[in-house]
Formats: sequence, C-alpha cells, structure tokens
Amino acid sequence: MAWLLPLVMGVSLGSVYFLPVAGKTAESAVIMKLPDAFEDWTFRAIPPSMEELGTLERDTEFSKAICLRPREGEFNLDGYAVPDRLDLSVVLSGNDLNNSIHRPERCMPAQGHSIIASSAIRMKSPNGREFDVKRLRSKQTIKPAKDGDPMVEFNCITYYFFVGHDQITNDHLQRTLIDMKDRLVRGMDQRWAYVSASMWFGKIPWIEEEVSEAEADEKIRAFVTEFAGNQIDWSQVGR
Repeated sequence: MAWLLPLVMGVSLGSVYFLPVAGKTAESAVIMKLPDAFEDWTFRAIPPSMEELGTLERDTEFSKAICLRPREGEFNLDGYAVPDRLDLSVVLSGNDLNNSIHRPERCMPAQGHSIIASSAIRMKSPNGREFDVKRLRSKQTIKPAKDGDPMVEFNCITYYFFVGHDQITNDHLQRTLIDMKDRLVRGMDQRWAYVSASMWFGKIPWIEEEVSEAEADEKIRAFVTEFAGNQIDWSQVGR
C-alpha cells in the first residue's frame, strides 16, 4: 500500500490542470450604493484610506460612510443634538479575489486596532432571513493629527460578514472553500463584498456619560440587521 499515497497525490495535483482558470463572474448580492439615511441614521460618505488603496487591487470598489444618529434627549452647549457614531465599510472584490478582499483582522492592526476577543453570532434580518456575522472587540489607538498632541484610545466593537452572489458567511476560510467549489462545479467566480460596521464605547469625547459595551452592542446589532434588510438582494441568496 506504500504506492497508494503517491498515486493519490499525483491524481490530485494533476487534476489542477483540468480546473477552469476563471469562470463567469457572478455579482455580489450586496447593494453598493449607500442611502443618505435610514432609521434616523445619517450617512456621510468618506473615501477609502490610502492604506486600502495601496494594499488592494485597483478594481476593488468601496462604499464607506460615517453614520450619525442623534442621542435621544442629549444636546451640547450650542443646542445641537449629541450623536452616536458608527463607521461603515463595504469593500467589493475585483477580478483578483486574493488581493482585493480579506479578513478584517488582517488590516485592522494598521488602523490602530488591537483585537481582544472574537466570536460568531447568528443574526436575523427584518425579512426573517438569518445570517452569520463575526463580532470583534478591540482597543483602537488613534495617532494625533499634530505633533505634540496625545494619542487617543477607544474601546471598539466591530461586526463583519461576507456577501457573495448567493451565499453569506462570516468565515474567510469558508468563503475560500466556496470559491473553490464554485469554480470547479459551477464554473463561476462570485464577487464578494465584505461588510464591516464599527462603534466605539466607553468614554467618548463628545458624549457626557460613558457608553456601555451593552448599549453600543445593541445599537450596532440593530444597524447591521437593518443594513442587511435594505442593502442585500435576498432574492438571489439561497436559504
């Protein structure tokens, strides 16, 4: 039986030559055009960072926004509503999936995040469709804009997931395996979008009372479920 292992390896490696190099491209079910607002959240579009542009392929697409919502009954000394802030990022892969989308854990340290905990959570969209997300808790250090200013640290919650043509997953390895299967069996390349929403908690400079982790978590979960209901074409996502 010593001959069996080399034979299996040889057949497996040789089969690579029979796999399609690239199949037809199937667009992600995510809707890249962000709304101006929903559920009292106002969206302020922002460009991708220089790090993102320098790391990812040129045909990668971005939809990013700072999302603000007034905190009920809270106003500053000038009479303006004090807002909650949530950072939203949707990154759509280009033709080279390996270099245009990846796990958020890979790039978050470059944005000052030190990841403390990670867990998987199942959520449900307003239309009743369930999907899995990854929840990260981190501490983010923001460098000062000017020399001499102190660094600022925030506690942070991040939720993320990947949206393909007809599948959603929170796991980068599973997404890779889906791609391999689709290319082999269906002759298809899915364009994947990575959706990420982050929110600070603890002491926030413009909010008088500290924001608890539970409060931030409740608000970001509500945002993500609403986003999934509005920004995913569920008609093409399999059950």
